[in-house]
Amino acid sequence: MPETVHVRELTADDLAEAWELGRLTFGGDPQRPPHATVAVPGMTRYGAFDDTGRLVGKAVDLHHDQWWSGRAVPAADVAGVAVAPEARGRGVARGMLTALLRGARERGAAISALYPTVAAPYRACGWEAAGVLRTVDLATAALSRHRPDPRLTVRAGTAADLPAVAALYERVTRHRNGPLTRRGELFDFFAAERGLPGDALTLVEDGGDLVGYASWERGRGYGADSVLTVDEALATTAEAARELVGVLGSWASVAPTLRLCPLDGDAVSVHLPLELAREHERDLWMHRPVDVARAVGMRGWPAHVRGAVEFTLADAVADWNTGTWRLSVADGDGELTRIGGEADLRVDVRGFALLYAGAARARSVAEAGLLHAAGADPDALDLLGAGGPAQLLDYF
Repeated sequence: MPETVHVRELTADDLAEAWELGRLTFGGDPQRPPHATVAVPGMTRYGAFDDTGRLVGKAVDLHHDQWWSGRAVPAADVAGVAVAPEARGRGVARGMLTALLRGARERGAAISALYPTVAAPYRACGWEAAGVLRTVDLATAALSRHRPDPRLTVRAGTAADLPAVAALYERVTRHRNGPLTRRGELFDFFAAERGLPGDALTLVEDGGDLVGYASWERGRGYGADSVLTVDEALATTAEAARELVGVLGSWASVAPTLRLCPLDGDAVSVHLPLELAREHERDLWMHRPVDVARAVGMRGWPAHVRGAVEFTLADAVADWNTGTWRLSVADGDGELTRIGGEADLRVDVRGFALLYAGAARARSVAEAGLLHAAGADPDALDLLGAGGPAQLLDYF
C-alpha cells in the first residue's frame, strides 16, 4: 500500500464522490438513487484517499447474516469495490479489503462472500471461488402441465403477505449453507422503500397456510423473444411446487422463455426440465473467513458428524487467523481452539475457504497447492466441509 494513500470509513461528506466513482467504474445509471448519499444502517463504507485528499477507491461491507445448517452466522459481504483507473495496480484494493476485514472482525463478523468482476485481486487477499449463482432459460412450453389441485388455493399476493413469504423463505433456506437470512437493519431499510418484489407475487396455500410462492417480472411484448423472469420460486411441498410450475407454464402462449435462478435440489427445481435449460448468466461468488474461530463456532454442523483434526493456517491479510488450531465437531457444534506448535496439515486461508464452503475435498485442495500434508492424511480436513456445498441465492 503506498504511503501516500490512506483508508478510512467514509463520512456523509464523501458519499457523493464515492457514488460517482462507482458509477464510472461499473457504468451505472447517471441518475443517483436516494440512498447513495445517506447513511444506511447495516452498511459500512470504506474509502482510499491519496495525499491530495482525492478518493481513489471504495468498498462496502454489507452486514448480512448467512444460514449455515440452521444457524445465522454474521457475515461481511463485500460489494461495490472500485478503484480509480489512475490508482489501479498500486495496492489500493488490498489496503481497503484489509481495513474492511479488520473492521468486520471488530463488529463481530465471522465470514465473508463477494461477487468478483475479476478473481485475482480477491484471491490475493484470501477469498476463493466457492460457487456460482446460475440464471437459466427454459422454454416455458416445456414445463409440465398440471391439473390444478382442488385442495390448494392459488392467488395473487399483496404486501400484506410478505411476512408469510419471508417465513417460507426461511423454512426452505435455514437448513442449507450460505443463503442470506434476509434479516436485520440493512434489509429492513431497503424493504421500507419498496412494495412487492418484481411485478407480481403468486401464492399457493393449503388450508390457509402458505406452502409456495413465486415472484416474477412480466417483461415486455408477447412475441417469440418475450421472457417471463422469475425472481424466486420456492415451495415446502411437492404439491405446491407442481402447482407453481403449472402456473408458470401457463405463460407459454405470450412468454415463450422462462428465466430463473434454480436452487439446487429444492422442491421446485426437481419439477423443472433442467436438462433443457440454457445458461443465461453465471455469477461466480467467492468466500473467506473473517475470523476462523467464529466461523467454526457459530455455524451448525450435521448432528451425525463427529471428529477432530489439527492444522496450521496461514492468512497473510487477516493475521489473527494465522496459527495452529484444533477443530472439534460433535453433536451439531464445532469449536476451533488455538494450540501451540506446527501441525502436519498446513492450509492456506483460501484452502480453508474451499473446505468450509464444501466447494472442494481436502485432496483436491492439496492438489491445488493450498494444503500441504507433510505425510499426513489430508482427508482428515474434510471434517471442515461437513454439511455439503454452500449456495447463494442473492446477488449483491
